[in-house]
Amino acid sequence: MLKTPLARRLPVWIEELGQIGRTEADGLWRTPYTPADTQAQDAVAGWMQQAGLEVRRDAVGNLFGRLPGTTRPDEVILTGSHLDTVRNGGKYDGGLGILAGIVMLAEVLETSGRPARSLEVVALVGEEGSRFPLAFIGSKAITGELSPEELEIRDAEGISIAGAMRGVGLDPSRIQEARRSDLRGFLEFHIEQGRILQDQGYPLGIVHTITGIRQACVLVDGRPDHAGTTPMTSRRDAMLGAAEMVLRIAEQITALGHPAVATTGRLQARPGGVNVVAEQVEFTVDFRHPDPAVLERMAAMIRGTCEEVAQRRRLASTLHVFLEHPPVPMSPEVQAALQASAEELGLKALSMASGAGHDAMVLAGRIPVGMLFVPSREGRSHCPDEFTPEGEIVPGLAVLARTLHRLATV
Repeated sequence: MLKTPLARRLPVWIEELGQIGRTEADGLWRTPYTPADTQAQDAVAGWMQQAGLEVRRDAVGNLFGRLPGTTRPDEVILTGSHLDTVRNGGKYDGGLGILAGIVMLAEVLETSGRPARSLEVVALVGEEGSRFPLAFIGSKAITGELSPEELEIRDAEGISIAGAMRGVGLDPSRIQEARRSDLRGFLEFHIEQGRILQDQGYPLGIVHTITGIRQACVLVDGRPDHAGTTPMTSRRDAMLGAAEMVLRIAEQITALGHPAVATTGRLQARPGGVNVVAEQVEFTVDFRHPDPAVLERMAAMIRGTCEEVAQRRRLASTLHVFLEHPPVPMSPEVQAALQASAEELGLKALSMASGAGHDAMVLAGRIPVGMLFVPSREGRSHCPDEFTPEGEIVPGLAVLARTLHRLATV
């Protein structure tokens, strides 16, 4: 299915990249503008050169490998993904999309020659928001949406994005130079990060929508009392109120059915004493759906549940949405190109939503974008157990190469 010898290097590159930024817990921890990030970029740049690509870094630190086009070299079809990881993450999320892009550009060159349009693969900076509380640094720079004010956002050690950039030799005053006007499409190759493909028996997923994401903080206020002397019926216990809210939200969202999801990942009680009835509890809710109408319904449901529980338990509650990404549909044209490539190769592909956010959702506001998924074993992702065997990657590689060539010759 794949003809170039370089394609056989992909498993080796995955393992080598997976050694950079390794933690004691056997996961990865690569964040923007750190020694691990620099080491990973240098390794990827070397592999791009092995593939015969022209290599450059832009003003924000995105790394590109270019296969120049013949008749329309100033029109670019881009592929790739992000190089950073979450804390103790896995070696396939992000990294696979970059390495797959490198070997598939070589595949296109070997089997079809240089297409009319240029093809580029990119290793994007800072998708995860794992060092700074700002995600999609690289893709926002490409679209011109990264502002000088955002460069003053700081990490846990008080280092700003601008300061971190200077530390690796980048000039934050030049970020506008990273903006691209020559892109005509973007195709992101990625592990699913879930188990839908595995459970339904599909080798590939073609994303129709990247899910809408909202994250909210709920503050529940009660009254502090002595744990031994205050009767249960007299308490205004913020912890009990928060616990009921969390449970009821989960039950209600479960009842909506897939792909509706809601997660409480953080909960903090104050004053936090073992023998004190909680005066205040703060918890988060991350909720997602690819249909904007359903997402609004979920938001109203969550808010209503918190208000009803608080009133009945003689508590006060406030809900503040601190992050909001609307659902992002993928380009119908790119979806059709992916489907045509899969059919030509005799492969089944499931049309599906992405339950996670990706750089593709940022670029989709400016250019036609598509995403191609391969299975994640047992749905594991963002952890050391993340794994997709080579045999389940290869069909996606073939579709990726054929689609890149298709998009670069239209």
